[in-house]
This record gives sequence, structure tokens and C-alpha cells, in this order.
Amino acid sequence: MRATRIAPFLLLLAGCASTNVTLEPPSQSPVCAASESALVLWAPAWRADQKDVPAREEAANSGLTTFLASSGCFAKSQLRRVPDLSVSAVKEQMAGSAGNVTRVVGIEVRELGPVVRLFSSAALVEGGTEVLLRVTEYSPAQMSELRQFTVHWKNGGPGAVKGVASLPGDMQSALRAGLQPGVVAR
Repeated sequence: MRATRIAPFLLLLAGCASTNVTLEPPSQSPVCAASESALVLWAPAWRADQKDVPAREEAANSGLTTFLASSGCFAKSQLRRVPDLSVSAVKEQMAGSAGNVTRVVGIEVRELGPVVRLFSSAALVEGGTEVLLRVTEYSPAQMSELRQFTVHWKNGGPGAVKGVASLPGDMQSALRAGLQPGVVAR
């Protein structure tokens, strides 16, 4: 009899995770170009109350490094962390790579972390991970911005609880969804 009362509770905790990706503006063409070389600049833009910043930056860097090494996004790439993606910071980095790259991409990491909400649904616990990126593509020749869009990647759902161990992989998945839309995950 006791197991009968516990079973519905366990069903509420045993979650079902799903992935949602939103590009804004929608319908972006791929940033990746497998035959080109790229300079990829990334900068954190954490909220004021962000916790565990060093671990999140390590996860972001690891996810970016692995994505660029294994995705086929570019034939060759340079990854650099910069304090911000201000016009002057980007121009300085582009000037240092003049002639060596055909693409320049800026990735601002606004959110990378686990999310847990209590009592937000019938499951009592709803969670997962979230990645929020602002992607900017620049013209190396004119040192100007070509386009900018956001990638909002979420994985989770009712009963799903994830920790920080998945963050590098989550970052890779968000990059794949944002920079290579329509490419099936490997």
C-alpha cells in the first residue's frame, strides 16, 4: 500500500528533458564556413548576481574549444577570450589577425548554467540547463559588424535536475544550434 502512494510522487520527480532553441532574429544563415579560417572572440557578460563565475568561464572556454576543434565549423580557427566585445576591443583583435582570417565572430556568453524551479508545475521540480549567447559576425576587411543575433538554448523540463558537469557539452550544443542551424548533432 505504501508503494502505491509513493509511485505517483516518483513519476512526478522522474523528468522528461527536452531541448528548445530560439534564434532572435529567427532564420539565421550558418556562421560556419568549413573552408574558411576564423578568429573567434568570446567574452563573458554575466549578470551582477552570477554565482561561480570561474567555473562557468572554464566551462564556456572548454565548450568553445571543443566545438571549434571537432565541429568542422571552420578549416582553421583562433579562439581568444577578451574582456568585452566593444568596438575598440574587437578592432584591436582584428588588426592583430589582419590577412590571416576570412571570418571574425564574436560570442558574448550571457548565461551558462543549471536552472531549478520549485513548484512551477505538477512535477514539483523543473530544471535543466540554459545557455544564452549573443553572436556577432564582423567583416575582417572593413572591420565592421555584419550581423548580430542571440541564441537561447534550453535543455530540461519537469523533474529534470542537472548540475554543472554538463555545461561544456551544453555550450557545444548551443553553438551547433546557433552557428550551424540545421546541422544534426554528432
